[in-house]
Amino acid sequence: MDKPTYHSALIVGTGPGLSSSLARQLAGLGLAVAVAARRTDKLAALAKETGASVHRCNAVDEKDVADVFADLDAVGRTPDVVVYNASNHPHGPLVDLAAEDVRRAMEINAFGAFLVSQQAARRMLPKAHGAIFLTGATAGVKGFAKSAPFAMAKFALRGLAQSMARELSPQGIHVAHFVIDGGIRSATRPDPSNAPDSFLDPDAIAETYWATLQQHRSAWSWEIEVRPWVERF
Repeated sequence: MDKPTYHSALIVGTGPGLSSSLARQLAGLGLAVAVAARRTDKLAALAKETGASVHRCNAVDEKDVADVFADLDAVGRTPDVVVYNASNHPHGPLVDLAAEDVRRAMEINAFGAFLVSQQAARRMLPKAHGAIFLTGATAGVKGFAKSAPFAMAKFALRGLAQSMARELSPQGIHVAHFVIDGGIRSATRPDPSNAPDSFLDPDAIAETYWATLQQHRSAWSWEIEVRPWVERF
């Protein structure tokens, strides 16, 4: 059974956690990687390690997003894998939330995903090939108290992914939404000594993204949930 072949990846919303693990995973498997973030000052080490090109991009700015894709087109690295990993999570009682914070959460979590996906799809459709992966959260399937903006935004992201999958999959583009159901391990959030593997390992999540990329088109997933073995659901 032939597996799909990909050559160039773009990760939007790159930081030190999952996005960095994805960059290392994809670069290690031979893909040319580009990383984009609103602030790029902390990406130099990752770029050196992976050979990734670094692009400044405000994901909610239409011109910024278009410029990143145009820059990659110009050097022959138009991405056939695009991952949207930008996120924003204001938290607090409903009556105390600032309207601008809620608007910002909707823009970063959902509107930015639309802008990036639109640019990606415009390039993938003529080739009938590509993958667009959107990083979601538990909040996209279950709204928690004092987390209304995040729930609104991640529900919107999930709706975008489902709609895109139904529209674009029959045209050769693999769209998948990843529900990250649990906290992600980091240097500042290690596993408790009495509860090993209670946080998601970002490298393990990246392996799941790669496994999804390798799915044969006769058995594509549009949504994948990952959670630690101790996570209740």
